[in-house]
Amino acid sequence: MTALSIVPTRPTDTSSPAVSPVPASAPIPRLWGRYLNLDDFEAAARRRLPHAIYGYASGGAADGGAIRSNRDVFGRWHFVTRILRDVASRTPARTLFGHRYDVPFGIAPMGASAVAAFDADLRMARAARAANLPFVLSANSITPMEAVTAVNPDIWFAAYLPPDPAHIEGMLARVAAAGVRVLVVTADVPAGSNREAERRNGYTMPIRLTPRLIADGITHPHWLLGTAARTVARQGVPVISNIQPRGGPGLFSRQVSFIGGDGAFTWDHVRQIRRSWQGTLVLKGILSPADARLARQHGVDGIVVSNHGGRQLDGAASPMDVLGAIRDESGDMAVLVDSGFRRGGDILKALALGADFVLIGRPFLYAAALAGEPGLRHAAALLRREIDLDMAQLGLASLEEIGPDCLLERATMQ
Repeated sequence: MTALSIVPTRPTDTSSPAVSPVPASAPIPRLWGRYLNLDDFEAAARRRLPHAIYGYASGGAADGGAIRSNRDVFGRWHFVTRILRDVASRTPARTLFGHRYDVPFGIAPMGASAVAAFDADLRMARAARAANLPFVLSANSITPMEAVTAVNPDIWFAAYLPPDPAHIEGMLARVAAAGVRVLVVTADVPAGSNREAERRNGYTMPIRLTPRLIADGITHPHWLLGTAARTVARQGVPVISNIQPRGGPGLFSRQVSFIGGDGAFTWDHVRQIRRSWQGTLVLKGILSPADARLARQHGVDGIVVSNHGGRQLDGAASPMDVLGAIRDESGDMAVLVDSGFRRGGDILKALALGADFVLIGRPFLYAAALAGEPGLRHAAALLRREIDLDMAQLGLASLEEIGPDCLLERATMQ
């Protein structure tokens, strides 16, 4: 098939201008006094959501060792502070793909997020625009991408693509027509994963209304009425609307038993995408320096160092453990990283090791489930405040000043 030159077009923007995020020094609103960090959202969401839904959002592959490793790895490094430096006008802003964001983090793609939080995709898109940070819409989402770009023209899109040239061209054309300029190709799901916890909690795809699942919903009325019933009342049975060039399977359809990548998807298909796609191209799911080198050779603009939040291969290396080596092979590509980030200090450690940006998923989903768009804005403000305070302690006036000299690896400590 002859490759097309697919250039993203920007839709007419009729929404209001972006609102500046809450300043890092602003007091935490009394309403949010119980949510002082991102972990507080998860603790509350665990009580609010049905066991099956919370288990889907929080769980990982097999024994969950990769999830634990993603958090534990941050203890490997300690900060080295500098004193008596002028940090009065410090800023956590960072430029990525030509856009100056107010913070060095964004909202990672999360499939089926609207199952956990009503209207989650639109709420995340609006909150991201208000806070001037990136939001990556997952292909496994129920809100059509065209509706999401209408409220936030600067969203990114994370695609799962099969090894079918016609399907690839069709999806690229749709993404471009929606006005998306940053395409993220998710490449680390060649097959489904062993998620035992989901099965134990009664979560399945397609969704099956078993007596256990029904009882789980009834005993969590806030979710049942505020998310499930509202979603069905507004749009009927939800469909995965962004996985195909047109339409998509319903959540109760057998076609959604596994929606992800394809074992036959290879670097040849990345080459096809690069020929056709004239926007920014990002490849997500890199853990090997050799794959980072291949991505660079294939003309990719950016990579996401990721083990899929510990949801694919238990025992996979933590992105932080391989970040430095991947940075060395990245050349001019932007290097993003995700999986396990919860604190501003976590983000700064990644930037010191060479990351350009960090993506965070689950905590924002919990915030959306608990309090919608205000909860999302509060979560972003908390993280921004932590980064601001940590920058002051480190003696950093801007993120351009951060580097390995800000860290001491635990193994080298005397």
